[in-house]
Amino acid sequence: MPNSDEADKNAPERAKSTTSRQMTVLESHGFLLGPTLGHGSYAAVKAAYSNRHKCKVAIKIVSKKRAPNDYIQKFLPREIDVIKILKHRSLICFLQSIETTSRVYLVMEVADNGDLLDRIKSKSFIPEPQAGVWFHQLLDGIDYCHRKGVAHRDLKCENILLDAKDHIKITDFGFARGDLEAVDGRAKLSETYCGSYAYAPPEILKGVPYDPFVADIWSMGVVLFTMMYGRLPYDDSNHRTLLHQVQNPVVFPNAKHTVSEDCKTMINKILTNAKRRLYIDGIRRTGWCRRVAPVHQNTRRASKAESGKGGTKEAVKV
Repeated sequence: MPNSDEADKNAPERAKSTTSRQMTVLESHGFLLGPTLGHGSYAAVKAAYSNRHKCKVAIKIVSKKRAPNDYIQKFLPREIDVIKILKHRSLICFLQSIETTSRVYLVMEVADNGDLLDRIKSKSFIPEPQAGVWFHQLLDGIDYCHRKGVAHRDLKCENILLDAKDHIKITDFGFARGDLEAVDGRAKLSETYCGSYAYAPPEILKGVPYDPFVADIWSMGVVLFTMMYGRLPYDDSNHRTLLHQVQNPVVFPNAKHTVSEDCKTMINKILTNAKRRLYIDGIRRTGWCRRVAPVHQNTRRASKAESGKGGTKEAVKV
């Protein structure tokens, strides 16, 4: 058995061999592999050019050996099923999947301008007119998902990308769940507690069954707050502290720039308990949302399933 020094010496060769196998698989499907855009413990995202699609793409490469079995058996198939049916200008478009004995490759359109968190960090905050444009794009994308019976369940600034035209593109449906509308029109409750605690509503942090559509709305409120103030509204370093904070009115920090009162009012109505939380139609009708709506945008009417008063949907535990 090789010692640790020998293992370290062999590591570059193993990495080179892995990359070579990936390139062979992808080249056989007409892809020219480019640089790595990001990576995690069991997946990496690489840039590529697709001869088939005649465009630049991003390829998520998932290692079956490194990924948890629960992810491979449950969440990855869900992700693929979900992204196949979603086609919207505010969502990263899925193009195809390739599976081998050791890896799964998800081919998607590429967003060239990084993610929203990086943009916020580079600018300190997002000016209100631009935040309004991006929030409307986010709202449209999530509205579309929910109408399709899909909840994202991991909305955060890192999962909101920007394309070459600075249009937002929602990505990473790894925790998404579809087919959530029951036949009687009531939303099914989820019991899987996934995503980032910093963007999680009180019902998830308390560990009770929750309406994933309504939870998505809370996460959108956290995204908007973060754009406006350049920081998260809640401290997720301590669970007890976080749970206390999310069950009380959000505290708006002093800002060097002006944040309008109607924006704060709307955020307050989103970052509240599930029964009082505004839903999509209610958000669209707020003064701030109407005021900052892009000039070219015709606000869509809400579906019959949405609450006319902006409350939560009735839910059934499944």
